[in-house]
Amino acid sequence: MTATSAHALVAQLEDLGVSHVFGTCGHTNIAVLDALADSRIRFVIARHEQAAAHAADGYARVSGEPGVLLVHVGPGLTNATTGVLTAALDSVPMVVISGDVPSYYHGRHPHQEINLHADADQAAVFRPFVKRAWNVHRAQDLGRAVERAFWTATTGRPGAVLVNVPMDVFSRAAEPYPPVSRAEPPGLPAEVAERIAAALAGAERPLIYAGGGLRDDAEALLRLAEHLDIPIAHSLMAKGTVPDAHPLVLGMTGFWGLELTNDYARDADVVLALGTRFAETDSSSWDPRFTWTLGERSRLLQIDIDPAEIGRNYPAEIGAVADAGLAIRAIAGAATSHPAASRPALRERIRAARSELFGASRERGRADDFPLRPERILADLRDSVPPDTILVTDVGWNKNGVAQCYELPPEGRFITPGGASTMGFGPAAAVGAQLAAPGRTVVALIGDGGMGAQLPAVPLAVELGAPVIFVVMNNRSHGTISDLQSAHFGRSHGCDFTDPSGRPYSPDFAALARACGADGHTVTAPEDLRTALRKAVADRRPAVIDVPMVNEPVPTPGHWNIKDIYRGVFPV
Repeated sequence: MTATSAHALVAQLEDLGVSHVFGTCGHTNIAVLDALADSRIRFVIARHEQAAAHAADGYARVSGEPGVLLVHVGPGLTNATTGVLTAALDSVPMVVISGDVPSYYHGRHPHQEINLHADADQAAVFRPFVKRAWNVHRAQDLGRAVERAFWTATTGRPGAVLVNVPMDVFSRAAEPYPPVSRAEPPGLPAEVAERIAAALAGAERPLIYAGGGLRDDAEALLRLAEHLDIPIAHSLMAKGTVPDAHPLVLGMTGFWGLELTNDYARDADVVLALGTRFAETDSSSWDPRFTWTLGERSRLLQIDIDPAEIGRNYPAEIGAVADAGLAIRAIAGAATSHPAASRPALRERIRAARSELFGASRERGRADDFPLRPERILADLRDSVPPDTILVTDVGWNKNGVAQCYELPPEGRFITPGGASTMGFGPAAAVGAQLAAPGRTVVALIGDGGMGAQLPAVPLAVELGAPVIFVVMNNRSHGTISDLQSAHFGRSHGCDFTDPSGRPYSPDFAALARACGADGHTVTAPEDLRTALRKAVADRRPAVIDVPMVNEPVPTPGHWNIKDIYRGVFPV
């Protein structure tokens, strides 16, 4: 058989540097799978497309390369939707290649066509959140579409893209694919860097606010901050960009932010914002009483790769479209022409507040209560895993509590779903992270709701030999929402897991792990968790640790408008 478009596609992926493709099989994409069989690219087969998408997402976040997802027509594509949306809203580069119905049956309602309101328009499912969706109509267009897809996913603000291909196109004769386009990211003009440096140097209460768009340039950020003695606050997605222990780090703003952090943000006179969208929870629902007074009392200097984000939530006095890493290096260089500053009293306030935060959390983490308090789980985890552990969370206490009061070692990495806040992200994303960093310890710190939502992640880890440690903080409930409902409505209904008699219920996650071929540990006493963690780290095998936990709300020093809604209070 002559080379097909599927073979050309796989050759193109190899030339693009792709080493892993994640997905599931279906009759519309098996031509690609057959071509992958003779390739150096590893196909990672998942039992559900959402798991495959989250795994591709986790791989991309750790490797820095685009995640590549291969899905089937109809339900294959729709099953992947939540995972692709999660990547898209967190600016993670992902290329989705979907098989579709044969081109010559378009609109005749063949098997699994999405067609109730249009004819074979499955790409429309992804259009609200991908950067671009291509419908490939001819074999000669496939290579160009794929080249454009990688270009679009990785340039500007990274994100997800879709290449939708009728299954017959994969089996048609191969066409040459175009060379790969390359581009340099936009830098910050020298005169703008100088204006920003001068504004920071002349401020009385300057602040640097780091978002998730600044991932790999902490050195330049710290040079700037230390020279002008400027405190650094960060968004949820930027935790770990600068070390938690640095004396200028105020920590996270907003709903879960420290009181000192929100107070300083509110009173800052000049704020340099780098690669952040000022998300609602990071901004206390944009209520100026709690976190930001940008445009009122504070001057905003905003840098973002996406021009749509400049001034979206707050007016910017200086707005620059630039790569955050290149920009911070330029500003740090320009700042050297200004005298160094010193704010010892502020440093002492930061030290005292951060020490109290982490110290109080560790003190609560010494409790021998059983089921365990969540902060005991965090304390035991930090004491039992290597400093460079990649910590992948889901949603609930495992995300919000870690972001707030887990002192991440400088070598560590924190990965969490931000924009979509997707329950079920953590288990499979941790598997993808492990594939990208095979020599590091990867922990999926998840609730029982998140583990239950993505059980396929456990056999996926076993099949790949990926030694992910799944730590299930098990309160037999969607605990955060249960607490929220109880606080505002006086009872919890539809949030807690029970058996037919009304007693709290949970699957035996440790037994499930053993059934899948992983190690399973059930914590039955406070001291069991550290023992299980250390064994799992040493054994380097997939392991599930089922940890009974009390339902305890995360402290919320900031503000979130949803609570006002329950009280019938609405913004003017």
